[in-house]
Amino acid sequence: MSEQPASIGPIAFDEGTWSREPVSTTLDADGVLTVVAAEGSDWWRDTAYGFRHENGHALLRRWDAGTAIEVDFELSGFTGDFDQAGLAVMVDAENWIKAGVEFSDGHMQLGAVVTTGASDWSTGRADEWVGSVVTVRASRIADAVVIRARSSIDPEWRLVRVARFAHESALIGPMVCAPTRSGLSVRFLGWRATEADAELHAESSEQTPD
Repeated sequence: MSEQPASIGPIAFDEGTWSREPVSTTLDADGVLTVVAAEGSDWWRDTAYGFRHENGHALLRRWDAGTAIEVDFELSGFTGDFDQAGLAVMVDAENWIKAGVEFSDGHMQLGAVVTTGASDWSTGRADEWVGSVVTVRASRIADAVVIRARSSIDPEWRLVRVARFAHESALIGPMVCAPTRSGLSVRFLGWRATEADAELHAESSEQTPD
């Protein structure tokens, strides 16, 4: 059996640094982190809308080589336009990814925004995941980041995005934004490093929880 990297395993929420401090954060005795987002918090860069938002909330730490990162959160209470939570990968102001679930056009949308100078956005509906625990996973394969997601009621991984990512170093961690309202509260249940995917369609990426 090959030896796992030392960085494999749970990540304590106090290991990260906020890109922008939320309105409040509470860590309970069970290790659940509740985050209340500030009104107007978001990331977007130029495309279609013509504006730049660079003030979302992401709890970030270094992304170690040879690992994938997973974030778990409860999909509950998303009622404002573009309420969102998930995972963020940050290099700098012009190069970043955010992926997760967002309330948009009256539906829960599972998707990703990939920014390389300017942003793009891909989504697919996930209304059936409301009330479940959602896991978002990011793994590097060659020059790409592979984003997958699943929920506690639909445990098979869904491929969300394959995005080119030629950067050697990045920060990564839980993300939450509330572009249009105050009061969005998200409960993050877990944050961990796992073994990175060996290939895009690797059998291990399709395994479901025990």
